[in-house]
Amino acid sequence: MTNIVKIDFGSIDPEHGEPARDRIVSGDPKFRTWNCDEAEGGIYAGIWEATPGKWRIAYDEWEFCHILSGRSIITEEGGDERHVEAGDSFVLRPGFRGTWEVLETTRKEYVIRL
Repeated sequence: MTNIVKIDFGSIDPEHGEPARDRIVSGDPKFRTWNCDEAEGGIYAGIWEATPGKWRIAYDEWEFCHILSGRSIITEEGGDERHVEAGDSFVLRPGFRGTWEVLETTRKEYVIRL
């Protein structure tokens, strides 16, 4: 057994999903998630992809994100909008509330800590 886990989704079937209907603001966004690793204590790492649309988000977890492709706008309630695209990295902290709008199908690497 190795303690290095490659984030490689080529051999993993994605989980398919979408935002809850009552959270959708516009469009018909669809998700694909390749959860590549998880550890005790609620830690997850993998790749997530979303098609165009806009929905409300609410974070109770901590998440590091690195955008691999696409373009999105993340807007915090009462705050500024952040345009993110390939190469951008950021953290969404517990308590974040706002919207995620995918302008161009967006794919990100993530690490989540519950």
